[in-house]
Amino acid sequence: MTRPVPDEELMMLVRNGASDMLAVLFDRYQVPLFSFYSKLTGNRTASEDLVQEVFFRILKYRRSYRPGSAFRPWIYQIARNTHAEQARRQRPETGFDAELAPHAQPRDTAARDQEEALLHQALLQLPEEKREVLLLSRFQGLPYNEIAELSGCEVGAIKVRVHRALQDLREIFLALQSGGASTGRKTKGATHGM
Repeated sequence: MTRPVPDEELMMLVRNGASDMLAVLFDRYQVPLFSFYSKLTGNRTASEDLVQEVFFRILKYRRSYRPGSAFRPWIYQIARNTHAEQARRQRPETGFDAELAPHAQPRDTAARDQEEALLHQALLQLPEEKREVLLLSRFQGLPYNEIAELSGCEVGAIKVRVHRALQDLREIFLALQSGGASTGRKTKGATHGM
C-alpha cells in the first residue's frame, strides 16, 4: 500500500508547473470546501461557484505558496478571501436552503430532523465572523493554531471566539426551538442559565 502524497508536496508540484496535480488536491478538498461554504452561505449554487473559484485562484496564484508552509491553512485563507470578495460584490442571501440542511439517517425521527433544521437555521443567523470560526473549528476540523494563523491573531483569541460563537449559537437555537423569532442579534439575558 502506497502512502498518499502530502498536500504540501502536491502543491509544490502545482507551483512548479505540474497543473495536473491540482486534480488530486481538488479531489481532497472539494467536499470539505463545499461543506464550509454551504454552511457559511446557506446557498448551494453560490457554494459550488466559490469552490470552483478557490481552485481557479490556486492555479492563478500558485507562485504565492511558500515552500515549507502548511497547505490547509493556505487553502482556507484563499477560501475566506474568495468569500469576502464575493460578499462585497453582492449582498449574500441568508435565507434557509432546505437542501443544505443536514440529512437525517433513515432511522431518525421527525423530531431529530426538525432539530437539525433548526440548528442549521441558527447557524445561518450567527454573524458571519462567528459562523466562520465555528465552521472552521467544529465542521472543518482545523486546529486552533491553524485558525489563528488564518485570522492573524493568537490561539487564545480564537478559543474565546469559538466559545462565544457556541454560546450565541446555543442562544439562537433555543430561541428558535421555543418558537421565538430570533433576528440573529445576540439578546443578552434572553435565556437563563448561560
